[in-house]
Amino acid sequence: MKQIKWVLLFFAIAAATCMIGIGIAIGERSFIGAVASIAALVFIMGFGFKTKKKLRERGEI
Repeated sequence: MKQIKWVLLFFAIAAATCMIGIGIAIGERSFIGAVASIAALVFIMGFGFKTKKKLRERGEI
């Protein structure tokens, strides 16, 4: 069995949390909250994909 990549797991959980935040912000009718959650989601997912690419290039994935 392969070893867990904790950093990638953290990024996945953080991205899911941002998606939940978008839903909550929409439910609360908070435009600022929705925009902030979307911005955080884009940042976290981008950084996660960048990290995954680096790990793949090093042969750790």
